Amino acid sequence: MRQAVKVTEDIWFLGSSDRRLSKFENCHPVPNGISYNSYLILDEKTVLLDTVDRSIVSVFLENLEFLLDGRPLDYLVINHMEPDHTATLRDVLIRHPETIVVGTAKAHTLLHQFFDINLQGKTMQVKENDTLSSGKHTLRFIMAPMVHWPEVMVSYDEREKLLFSADAFGSFGALNGNLFVDQIRYGDAEVAELRRYYSNIVGKYGMQVQALLNKAAGLEIEMICPLHGPIWRSPKKIQWLIETYSKWATYRPEDHEVVIFYASIYGGTENAAEILANALGERKVKNIRMYDVSVTDVSYLVGEAFRASHLVFASSSYNNDLFPEMERLFLDLKAHNLQNRTVALIENGSWAPAAGRKMNELLASMKNWKLLTDALTIRSCAKEEQREALLSLADLLAASIEEADMH
Repeated sequence: MRQAVKVTEDIWFLGSSDRRLSKFENCHPVPNGISYNSYLILDEKTVLLDTVDRSIVSVFLENLEFLLDGRPLDYLVINHMEPDHTATLRDVLIRHPETIVVGTAKAHTLLHQFFDINLQGKTMQVKENDTLSSGKHTLRFIMAPMVHWPEVMVSYDEREKLLFSADAFGSFGALNGNLFVDQIRYGDAEVAELRRYYSNIVGKYGMQVQALLNKAAGLEIEMICPLHGPIWRSPKKIQWLIETYSKWATYRPEDHEVVIFYASIYGGTENAAEILANALGERKVKNIRMYDVSVTDVSYLVGEAFRASHLVFASSSYNNDLFPEMERLFLDLKAHNLQNRTVALIENGSWAPAAGRKMNELLASMKNWKLLTDALTIRSCAKEEQREALLSLADLLAASIEEADMH
């Protein structure tokens, strides 16, 4: 039974959600599932914008054939060639050999890498500001390389003032009957999944996201249709979304707050982190968050690091090096190009503390990180001297937060 939903008078949503998937890209947990979005324009000519993941092929093809109702599919636009959006492309073309496939030159190169398929005479390569008319609708193609693959473009419907935004503005989480953001109680949990998607999927490419935002600033946008997550159509929410993306793309924190990441083996490092957190609370620092890096998946930790201004890393030493899960967090933050954060370090080691040295080495290879003070050393567990040092560190962090709030 078809599940297509009308977006505008003649634009339809014909994607669906996968709630059984454990990890998106076999990497990031998706406990609330993921949606795969595709859109169809029914005009004088019919235009399909992207396909979907193999997991929802049946409902997608049923939606497509129901909406076409015997009409040919004139065009298939590839905004993004990644398999979660093109795995069913061959299925579509088998059913519709008349279809012209539209995409960038790099998209067509990738298409032939993924598929052994003869498209001679059935392709259209487009570049910046090329257009495609389907009758009443004109799509303008805007190049968005590395947001987050090199072939990516977005498509702007000049009639509807609607942006088909590929992976930009996407989010983790299945759709649950409400297609539009303004139909959802969009709170902290939903923003966290939007942020986690951005930081882990496109966060590395801040400059490229900024380039796309600059292009989008020249467009009148009344609706944003991403390839994952809900559609944005409220002017206030679209404005908030673009402003938030601008912060993330320039690696500015959303909140002047402290997040403490700790890696503890027998509890000594965790106890030190707790002492620091309690001291911060006594100094009226609000909304402190703590994460055991061995328990919380790194994708959530990366999202939190993108959110907050002040980050504390407290780690046990391990094999004369850094605790593995803490090292993984540092490497992920470096890989995603996070910048402009104020940092404090706590190391622990019973006979040869090494975590601080390794964390300093990793920080030195990252951009625009401010180390608040030298690493604080714990030996096995905090004694009175280390407790006093932790209280002094809390003073420095509280003062730095207050200073950030004033600017």
